[in-house]
Amino acid sequence: MDDLALALSIADEAGRLLLEGAGGHHAASTKGSAIDLVTEYDRRAEALILDRLRAARPGDGLLAEEGGLLASPSARRWIVDPIDGTTNFAHGHPVFCVSIALEAAGSIVAGVVHAPALGLTFAARRGGGATCNGAPIHVSDEGDLGRALLATGFPYDRHTARENNFDQFVALQRRAQGVRRLGSAAIDLALVARGVYDGYWEMKLKPWDVAAGALLVVEAGGVVTGWRGEAVCLERGAVVASNGRLHAALLETLATLPLPSVV
Repeated sequence: MDDLALALSIADEAGRLLLEGAGGHHAASTKGSAIDLVTEYDRRAEALILDRLRAARPGDGLLAEEGGLLASPSARRWIVDPIDGTTNFAHGHPVFCVSIALEAAGSIVAGVVHAPALGLTFAARRGGGATCNGAPIHVSDEGDLGRALLATGFPYDRHTARENNFDQFVALQRRAQGVRRLGSAAIDLALVARGVYDGYWEMKLKPWDVAAGALLVVEAGGVVTGWRGEAVCLERGAVVASNGRLHAALLETLATLPLPSVV
């Protein structure tokens, strides 16, 4: 089984586990802040995914949100989010997903974003295009920011941090046709790839939030950069994704405000 097929198979199995708890309310503990949640299903799904990856690719490294970390001499690393959108999941909201990406020699080469409650599975292979439920997808062709539908999110420390994306949200809400906030960075990126959103930006993300979704956008014909237009660094967590035609306008609008130190 090749790497993308493996990721799809494991994401599907984890998604079936998550559907057992989907639609209900779940007790959750907190991590770094009072609004950064983790549920029993996060831990169970991560354990399942890592067990399957260790069995199938024992020489590969692992990086996962809920504490799964395995260094490896291999140049390959799997980057896993068992539930992107945990707050949604904990409240019975259907917008959540499993995100699995493979990094090889510093580049993401395969990625899957599986949203089981929405019935959507996105996949991409470096140089091989992007799909949704097996059908090819492509970014939108919208070139006017005033007609664009955008997406964003806000960091977990937004209640106390000065760098919280609020000013950027207001600026782009004024310029765009609309801005949406789903609560899952991976799904936001997947929807840019599918042409539903024309662009997306966010700060203070983690590698597992971005890795698979960023590859989807690029393979669907879009552009993903940092806030200054530089190459994306997964560890920095500041991302702008678009259909390409709107990218300069997004960067220019963000640059009208002081760029946060986190980007």
